[in-house]
Amino acid sequence: MQPADSIFHSLLNEEVYKTGQIKSFPADTVILNMHAYVKSIPIVLSGSIKVIKTDEDGQEILLYYIKPGESCIMSFLAGLHNDTSKIKAVVEEDAEVLLIPVSKAGEWIREFPEWTDFIFNLYQKRFEELLEVVNAVAFQKMDARLLQLLRQKAELFGSKTLSITHQQLADEMGTAREAVSRVLKQMEKSGLITLSRNKISLL
Repeated sequence: MQPADSIFHSLLNEEVYKTGQIKSFPADTVILNMHAYVKSIPIVLSGSIKVIKTDEDGQEILLYYIKPGESCIMSFLAGLHNDTSKIKAVVEEDAEVLLIPVSKAGEWIREFPEWTDFIFNLYQKRFEELLEVVNAVAFQKMDARLLQLLRQKAELFGSKTLSITHQQLADEMGTAREAVSRVLKQMEKSGLITLSRNKISLL
């Protein structure tokens, strides 16, 4: 059973699959870029997508992950108002995505209460996640932020051994690779992780 089946009423569910287009994307595919117009709203059926904010200098920070059964509220809002995207969406692990035309996504708010509930619940969830990002950047030390990110990824991939580079972690945290490498070595000495080439294992 696909995730959307358990979220929507059967009538809306039928409309979703009749109107939407299912596509598969390999990891690292950019499915939405900064400043691009949003033409469709993604609902993740399998895999995951990470949502990133990029500044003018190209520095990035991870905002949240879109998991199966979820969508991107930021792309929804941009599409609804015919505005350009303020985020970049990149496939984290191979994903199957149901793409809903923006026009239909707007119509369904008036036609299907369960779609409206889905959007508002998603909005609340993303707002809370963004508050966590702000709190982490403003108040948490680097080691706590990094450990939290590693645990997020371990839960996402279902494995405590992660194939990831120090540079990738630095990019997602919006900091320098040298700082990440230094903190990772400290975490290894503390017995929290083990390090090997392009791999990090949580203990």
